[in-house]
Amino acid sequence: MQFAGYTLRNNLFVAPMAGVTDRPFRQLCKRLGAGLAVSEMVTSNSLLYGSAKTKRRANHEGEAQPVSVQIAGADPLMMARAARYNVDQGAQIIDINMGCPAKKVCNVMAGSALLRDEALVGRILDAVVRAADVPVTLKIRTGWDKTHRNALSILRLAESAGIRALAVHGRTRACGYSGEAEYETIAAVKAAARIPVIANGDITSPEKAKQVLDATGADALMIGRAAQGRPWIFREIEHFLASGEKLPPPRVSEIHHALRGHLAELYDFYGADTGVRVARKHISWYAKGLPDSARFRHAMNQLPTIDAQLAAVDAFFLDLAAQNDRLYHPEELAA
Repeated sequence: MQFAGYTLRNNLFVAPMAGVTDRPFRQLCKRLGAGLAVSEMVTSNSLLYGSAKTKRRANHEGEAQPVSVQIAGADPLMMARAARYNVDQGAQIIDINMGCPAKKVCNVMAGSALLRDEALVGRILDAVVRAADVPVTLKIRTGWDKTHRNALSILRLAESAGIRALAVHGRTRACGYSGEAEYETIAAVKAAARIPVIANGDITSPEKAKQVLDATGADALMIGRAAQGRPWIFREIEHFLASGEKLPPPRVSEIHHALRGHLAELYDFYGADTGVRVARKHISWYAKGLPDSARFRHAMNQLPTIDAQLAAVDAFFLDLAAQNDRLYHPEELAA
């Protein structure tokens, strides 16, 4: 796929997810079939640029190109500065967050709260596009609530400002992540758009990916929560869209190998103490739906060291593989 001046492997994108799409996760998803991975959001508050968390989020060492970094905030000048800062740190695409529904983000009029103020949306888009000498993309929801779906208005502002692509999550801010995503609004945006449109929301399987592409006419798909603990979903979707056939599910031993590699990168990226804490949620996602995983996940959360964590992971997956290396069924996890 040709996107924002880059040639991508395909049209499957990793959605930006706070606390999830760090550099190790992005690299893993790209290796397993994602064409593009967007970073977790980076604050536009310049006072936080020196924090350890912000520095980690701006660390793109060794990351496969193009590097796409999402910025969040509500002040046009601060957002422009954040764009320049992240370009200086290696960002090759800047993505603007106007889709996050989290209260702590919306309470400061950032994320999807911005959709209530179209004039401010326009000022932010103009400021960031002028400030960044790289392509700028935008992620939104369909609107603030079900009676105020204004994605088409935001599209017009985006195109006027020079935004290169628009990702649309098929829920309003008021919906959060509840209910089912709707794709009619995304289809309407795509029909009116002169820029690429990326469909996002509830894409949990190769079949659903095909349905969403057919329903919306979108240029690309963005996958978020379905990739947690299942990063190979990208190669599964890629294969299905190309051939119409499903890949066999990964063996338990393959999941074990992928998790082991992921953990090694997490420990290296975060260091021992933080790495162990961050790893817990990923281990739980990988094990979800597997036999005896509830007990394993509970015990995992009590382990304080890398060695203890790895020993528990090895014992669980090796025992499971010895019983039946084909126990894993991704459809059950997506249910």
